[in-house]
Amino acid sequence: MDIREILGKCDHTQLSVTATWEDIRALIDDGIKYHTASVCIPPCYVKQANEYAQGKVAVCTVIGFPNGYNTPMSKYTEAAEAVSLGADEVDMVINIGEMKAHHYEAVRDEIQLVKSCCKDKILKVIVETCLLNELEKIMAPHLVALAGADFIKTSTGFSKAGATFRDVEIFKNEIEKHNLGIKIKAAGGISSIADAEKFIALGADRLGTSRIVKIVKEENLL
Repeated sequence: MDIREILGKCDHTQLSVTATWEDIRALIDDGIKYHTASVCIPPCYVKQANEYAQGKVAVCTVIGFPNGYNTPMSKYTEAAEAVSLGADEVDMVINIGEMKAHHYEAVRDEIQLVKSCCKDKILKVIVETCLLNELEKIMAPHLVALAGADFIKTSTGFSKAGATFRDVEIFKNEIEKHNLGIKIKAAGGISSIADAEKFIALGADRLGTSRIVKIVKEENLL
């Protein structure tokens, strides 16, 4: 697979709690240079990032991150502010406790609420697969689709594990079998070009990673 195609599916990510504006600006510069799908950054930098990027790369931010146990209204407010400040894409974390309790309507309704303020902006829903069992992973894409979101995303990268190939296979199977009409983002622990290629081959349309651009730079692949 051409490295440009892989980069075009990457949400180039910097979500460290110690990230400074200088770090975010460098991330944006790389996102523009290497034509990544977006740059994924903390909410506090969205306004500056939007002004700095000037539409040359999409600005993505995170909501209810990383634990997801904020109230639905707080996630709505956070997402609405992010969109008003220039976020092109929003990655929200579901209430994992509600998912584990199988309160599926509550999970769906919360996603739907956040989507209502995102409007035409892309909404990706982080379900933190490392904390879910097989049944919950099977149910997750159905809830995301019913709520009208655009992507199901495996992981925050801040829990005990990130994306696995099996997670993407489960999602892809449910999406295709039931014609759910959503896409998949694999995130967390994607550390090589080979990993990226396999996730894409299995059905991931986006990759949440900071590593791929770093490899391209280190190995002068472009």
